[in-house]
Amino acid sequence: MGEWVSQEKRESGWDEGEVVYGLHPVLTAIESSGRPIERICLIAGRRHSLVARIHRLAREKGIEVRFVPKPQIDRMAPGQNHQGVVAQIGLVRYAEPDELLERAAGSGRPPFLVCLDGVNDPHNLGAVLRTADATGVHGVIIPRHGAVAVTAAAARVAVGAAETVPVARVSNLAGALRSFKDQGLTAVGLAGASDRPIWTADLRGPLVLVAGGEEKGLRRLVSETCDALVSIPMRGRIGSLNVSVALGIACYEVLRQRTAP
Repeated sequence: MGEWVSQEKRESGWDEGEVVYGLHPVLTAIESSGRPIERICLIAGRRHSLVARIHRLAREKGIEVRFVPKPQIDRMAPGQNHQGVVAQIGLVRYAEPDELLERAAGSGRPPFLVCLDGVNDPHNLGAVLRTADATGVHGVIIPRHGAVAVTAAAARVAVGAAETVPVARVSNLAGALRSFKDQGLTAVGLAGASDRPIWTADLRGPLVLVAGGEEKGLRRLVSETCDALVSIPMRGRIGSLNVSVALGIACYEVLRQRTAP
């Protein structure tokens, strides 16, 4: 039977976190209602009834599954009897999207959410969480796949904000935005190509502020789902800002509008 190992930094290309390995421990982790599983790696081509069960349950629960060569599994759990399966367990409990709105309702202020479309750098996510805490954001939404999770590196940069700002993960970002809009929020996206400066938009009402990833910005469907696109004017030779810097400016513009006499 396999075992599990506690949190430690590995030289395997994985983020820091608790690594679980072995058929039965990984299966138990999937079936439990504890912390979320970020991803599962299986040895490509291996046939075993428990491997098939792990794969099926992971897909049902929306957990990312990767089939990789055995040497890669060996690097993830060096010197361990991993039985060809390794899982990475998240460091935090993720909120449901509705919980973010419940938190806003309890604050006595209009909902203010931040949605990140494909941010992959944990330092950017951590910086966004820190700014979110400072500016009264009720919660942050990130994609379940194709984006960084709240890793140890992100939590360190957040300096405690990973515990104070709830984060929700969703499988369909555009769908989540539509749901928020149906509940009365306005979706405003940050887009460098927009000719509308952010300060010309009314950001005082129920709001979800949307920002894209480091390389591609907002994806087309997410951009089209936004009610408005705004930009942060640039006066220098560099054409864009780091996503966490841009969101910092945008969040403080929201705070300015909401607190101005």
